[in-house]
Amino acid sequence: MSLRQRLAQLAGRLQEPQKVARFQRLCGVEALPRRSAAPATDPREDEQAEAPLAGDARRREQQPGASAGPQPPGSDRNQCPAKPGGGGGGGGGGAPNGVRNGLATELGPASPRRVGALRRNSLTGEEGELAHVSNWPLYYLFCFGTELGNELFYILFFPFWIWNLDPLVGRRLVVIWVLVMYLGQCTKDIIRRPRPASPPVVKLEVFYNSEYSMPSTHAMSGTAIPISMVLLTYGRWQYPLIYGLILIPCWCSLVCLSRIYMGMHSILDIIAGFLYTILILAIFYPFVDLIDNFNQTHKYAPLIIIGLHLALGIFSFTLDTWSTSRGDTAEILGSGAGIACGSHVTYNIGLILDPSLDVLPLARPPITVTLCGKAILRILIGMVFVLIVRDIMKKITIPLACKIFNIPCDDVRKARQHMEVELPYRYITYGMVGFSITFLVPYIFFFIGIS
Repeated sequence: MSLRQRLAQLAGRLQEPQKVARFQRLCGVEALPRRSAAPATDPREDEQAEAPLAGDARRREQQPGASAGPQPPGSDRNQCPAKPGGGGGGGGGGAPNGVRNGLATELGPASPRRVGALRRNSLTGEEGELAHVSNWPLYYLFCFGTELGNELFYILFFPFWIWNLDPLVGRRLVVIWVLVMYLGQCTKDIIRRPRPASPPVVKLEVFYNSEYSMPSTHAMSGTAIPISMVLLTYGRWQYPLIYGLILIPCWCSLVCLSRIYMGMHSILDIIAGFLYTILILAIFYPFVDLIDNFNQTHKYAPLIIIGLHLALGIFSFTLDTWSTSRGDTAEILGSGAGIACGSHVTYNIGLILDPSLDVLPLARPPITVTLCGKAILRILIGMVFVLIVRDIMKKITIPLACKIFNIPCDDVRKARQHMEVELPYRYITYGMVGFSITFLVPYIFFFIGIS
């Protein structure tokens, strides 16, 4: 057997959903018995019989063509059909984008939830699967790990760096994050591998279940951010390198293992995401300083930034049919463009100036009540302003885009499945959020004296 055949065989084994299910069982997650087509029993009996739950089995919407009764594990509902002409090495096409990859739940009356379910899929309305969870510390640990790759974390993490720690490091982290996430999302739509099949996998989270699986963008983000943090801060700030060398594997492994635990990725997806990120950082990290300086100092930087990010967004929308990844990609590009444009304005009016090279490395300031109070105040005021901007822009952009392109706006979810609505909504809304983070909010801090 040749080396290529051995690698292909290894890749096939690493992609098996049985390995994901085995890891879940090892961590104390087991699926509840699936309901049969027999007449439903008294819901009160179900309530007494079932163990603590890790999600709600109710499916908000039934997919077109889906059968109401249970089907055997080999049926089409459990593994979406391959896409004609779908690319991807070693296995070819996956499920059509925007369609659930792997069965998440069975139809039927749902028992009351004992634990709040993770976010439902914004496209299909489905929620996480009913499951026995016997190891609750691991459950909450991996819930935290998976949140390190979600919007809530990003909208707190990057502003905290820019407002409270080091604007230069914050800006450059965003540049790396945008690049890594954009390439990861586009690669998913080129390879088109489906999510792990359920059963045997238990889908504890289905928010991204309508997207393709390889590479894992959570794994890519969970690898890129801690490595970039250490690369950008070591030598600029005074701290022992061992702290960074501990942070990187802890952060990375927590995020990566959480995606297998949640049933959203195979082992191969995680490995591919990790190695892909290392390759991207090896190629593009030397240019991050050049990109950041261009964003701040070039006369026509805002026009180039907006045009480039918009073009990349339009290109990504042409790779495949609509899914939640389309909006995520536009959101990432809009945030990156807004933060870059805001930093350009901030630099040119002298609102925030980076320390000169001769004062490096920077020493950690003494932690005082005043320092902590200002940091908390900046976060509270800044996040309230950012959320207000996001809400206002959302209320403006969606109806406006629907009106311009003559798309019915009665059902916002369906309207957003059109590129003409989703791209401007995400791009403009999160572009303004990014612009607020690097210019409008720091200007407010300067005005009220807490900068």
